[in-house]
Amino acid sequence: MVQPDEAQNGAMPASAAPPLSHPAPSRATYDALHLITRMVAALEMTPLVAACSFDREGIVHFCNPACARLCGMTPDQACGRPLRELFNHGARQQEYDAMVDAVWRSGQPSPADEWQARSANGSDLWLYTTCIPIFSDGQLEQVFCMHIDLTQRKLQEDELTQASINFRQLFRNSGEAMLLIRENTIVDVNPAALSMFSCEHKEQMVGRCLADFSPLQQPDGTASGVAVTALMHEAHGKTNRFFDWRFVSCKGELFWGEVLLTSITEDHHQCFYALVRDASERKRAERTLFVAAQVFENSHDAILLTDRRRQVIAINRAYTAITGFGADAMVGQDISQFRACQENEDFFRQLWGVVEATGHWQGEIRLRHRDEHVFPAWVTLTAIRDSRDEVSHYMAILSDISERKKSEEHTRHLAEHDFLTDLPNRVLLADRLNQALTAARRKHSMLAVLFIDLDRFKAVNDTLGHHAGDLLLQEVAQRLIRCVRGVDTVSRQGGDEFILILPDIGSVGQAAHVAAAVLQAVGQEYELGGHRLNISASVGVAAYPHDGEDADSLLRHADVALLHAKEAGRNRFHFFSPDMNAKALERSKLEDGLRRALSEEQFELEFQPELELASGAPVAMEALLRWRHPEQGLLLPERFLGAAEESGLMIAAGNWVLQQACGSARRWQAAGQALTVAVNLSAAQFLQKDLSAQVAEALQQSGLEAAMLELELTESMLQKSGAQAAGSLRSLDALGVRLVLDDFGSGYSSLEQLRSYPIHKLKIAPAFLRDGGDLDAIRAIIAMAHGLRMAVVAEAVETAEQLELLRAEGCDLYQGRHASAAWQHSGLATLLH
Repeated sequence: MVQPDEAQNGAMPASAAPPLSHPAPSRATYDALHLITRMVAALEMTPLVAACSFDREGIVHFCNPACARLCGMTPDQACGRPLRELFNHGARQQEYDAMVDAVWRSGQPSPADEWQARSANGSDLWLYTTCIPIFSDGQLEQVFCMHIDLTQRKLQEDELTQASINFRQLFRNSGEAMLLIRENTIVDVNPAALSMFSCEHKEQMVGRCLADFSPLQQPDGTASGVAVTALMHEAHGKTNRFFDWRFVSCKGELFWGEVLLTSITEDHHQCFYALVRDASERKRAERTLFVAAQVFENSHDAILLTDRRRQVIAINRAYTAITGFGADAMVGQDISQFRACQENEDFFRQLWGVVEATGHWQGEIRLRHRDEHVFPAWVTLTAIRDSRDEVSHYMAILSDISERKKSEEHTRHLAEHDFLTDLPNRVLLADRLNQALTAARRKHSMLAVLFIDLDRFKAVNDTLGHHAGDLLLQEVAQRLIRCVRGVDTVSRQGGDEFILILPDIGSVGQAAHVAAAVLQAVGQEYELGGHRLNISASVGVAAYPHDGEDADSLLRHADVALLHAKEAGRNRFHFFSPDMNAKALERSKLEDGLRRALSEEQFELEFQPELELASGAPVAMEALLRWRHPEQGLLLPERFLGAAEESGLMIAAGNWVLQQACGSARRWQAAGQALTVAVNLSAAQFLQKDLSAQVAEALQQSGLEAAMLELELTESMLQKSGAQAAGSLRSLDALGVRLVLDDFGSGYSSLEQLRSYPIHKLKIAPAFLRDGGDLDAIRAIIAMAHGLRMAVVAEAVETAEQLELLRAEGCDLYQGRHASAAWQHSGLATLLH
C-alpha cells in the first residue's frame, strides 16, 4: 500500500483501489499496502499469475490485469467488490471460505490447491490457488491470493481421461490384436492378441517383453531384443513406428506380423500400444512375388508381359538376349509390332481367338530380331485373369528354336535325301508327286513323270570301280538339275535310276523337250578321276491324266515306257501312250528342225502393210516370220512358234527377225521408200535384261534410225512382266524406237497403266471387227487413245464396210487383207521384195 505522502504526490499505481467511504487507514495499513504494491508490481510483470488482495470483510483492494481478465473486467472494476462476486466456488465455497478463515486465524499461508470456480463473467475455471497473509507492524492487514489458471490443462486431462476410457473400450473390443507395453514389459493384451499368439490366458503374455515372443534373430540377422529397444526409441521420438516383425506364438509357431507401435501416456506414465496384424499371407505373397520376379528375370526362356490392351509392360533379360530388343524399345508398344509378319492376319486372329476362348495357346511363330533377321520361336501365350475373372494381362514365354529347327531340318533332310547325290529319295519323291497330283487335279493341268536309267552303268562299276561309279552318279545328278525348272523335282531312286516330276506343263511337247534335254546332257563326255568316258540314258515318260491318275500308276507306266525305250535301242525316250509317243517324237523332230532352220537360214520374213486410213498411203510394214521347211514347204508361225518357245529357241529367232527387219527397212530407204518397220516381240524377248542392247545393236548394224522401228507388245506380256515392264519400256523409249500395244482389248490394261507407259500406238484387237463390229467398243478405244495422244490401228480389216465404219469413227491406220490388196495394186510390192 502506498504511503500517504506518496499518495498525495500522485504516485499511486493505476491498479490501486479507489478511495472508499471507510475511515482513513492507519499507518500500519499503509505500510502493508506499500509492501503489497511492490509485490504486485513484480506480479504484474508475470501475466500468467492472477493476483488479488482483500480485507477481513472480503472486499477486494487490489486486482492485477491477469486476475481482472479471468473475471471479464478491468482492475478498477474489480477493486471494491466482494471476492465472492469475482470467484464463486460453488459446492466448495464453504470449504474455500474455511481455508481463508484459517489464514486469517493462523496467519499462515494456505496450502496450494486446485479449485474449480465460476468467474464474474460466467466462465468455469480451474485455479491453482494459494493465499498469503500480509502483516504490517505485526498486524494481519490483508490476505493476498495468487491464482494460476489450470483450465486448459484440466480440459486436456478430461479429454485424455475420456480418450483413455475410449481406448480401453477399443482395446478390449477390437478385432485387431493389441498389446499395451510399459517399460518394455507387456502389461495388458486384448482377446484378439491372445488368439493371434495362440495363448489361452493373459498371464502367458503379461509381464513378458515383446522379444520373448520373437525368435532370437529377425530374418535380417538383427537380435530381436536389440531391435525392439531401437524401435521403441524411434516410436517415442516420432509418436509411432510401423514395421514388419517375425513373431513366435505360445505354441512355438513362427508367423509374420505388421506392427504399429504408438507412444501414449497412460495414467501419467509413458507407454506404448502395439497394434499387430497377421502378415503371414502378405509375406507369403511377397515371397511368391519375389520368387516369381527372380524366375522372371533369370529364366532362360524369354518372358514378355502385356496389359489387357496387349501393350508391353515388362520383359526379362532373356527376351533382350534372344530378340535384341530392350525394355526401352518394347515397353508401351503393341506386341504385334515385333512379329515377322510372315504369317497372315487370319492366323493371328485365330490365335487370339483361342487365347480368349481357352486362356492358352502355344505354337511356332516367326519373330523379328532387332537387326531385322527373322527367327523361329516356340511361343506359349497365356491370358491372366483378375478376381473378377476378367483378362488383366497376357504373358508370352518364348524360346528361340533356330538351332532345333536346323537340327530337325538336317535330320529330315537326311531322311528324305539320297546320301550320295543329295537328291530327294523315294520318301520325298512320293510326297512331292502326291502334292503335284493334288495341284494338277485342282487346276486341271498336266504333269509328267520321267523315269531315267543310265545305259550300261554296271560296266563302269566293273571296269573303273565303285568310286568312279559314285562320281558319275553325282555328275549325272547335277546335269539333270540343270535340265529342269525350279518347280520340278529330280530324285534318285537307287543304283543308276532317277525320276523327274514335271508339274504344270502345257503339253506333252514340253515333257518331250525335257526328255531330249536329258538325253543330250547325260550323253556329254565325263572326266572322272583321270578317266574319260561316255554314257547314254534311256527315259520313260508317263503323263497325268492320260497315263494314270495316281502316283503308283504313273510310276509304273513310266517304268514300262522306260523298258520300251531300252528295247528300241537305248539312248532315247519313250512315252507310255503310243499317241503321245508319236506326238512327242514329232515335237522332238520339230525342235531339231528349228535348230537347223536357224543355222541354215531357212527362216524368212513376210511384210504386211499398214496404211493411212484417210489417204491410203503406206506408213509402215509389219514383219511376220515364216519357215521355208525343206520338206513341208512354207510354214506359218502357228505351226512352230509354240515349239520354239518351249525349246528356248524363241529369243534367237526373235533376234534374227529384228536384225533382218531393220536391214530391210534400211534398204527400202535406200530405194526411196521411207517406211517404218514393225517387229513383234515375243514374251521371252521382252523378259531379257539386255533387250535394249539387242535392239540398239540391230539398229547400229543396219544403219536404221530408231524412229523408223516399231516394237509391238501385247497386254498379256506387260501384265506377266509386272514391275519389270515399266523399266523395259522406258529403256526402249530412250533409244528412240516407237512402242505399239498390239491386240488391245484382249487383256486388262488399266487407264493408269496406259497413261504411265510410253506407248505411241494402239492396235484394236480383231475380235471387235467380227460379226458386224462392236461399234461402242471401237468408238471408246479410239476416243481413249486419241485422248492419250496415241495413234489407232485397226487390224484384220477385210471389207470395205469395215473400212468405212473405222473412217467414220476417226481411226488413223488399218491393216489386214483389205490393206494388202490395196498395197499389191500400188506397184510398190515389187520394190519391197
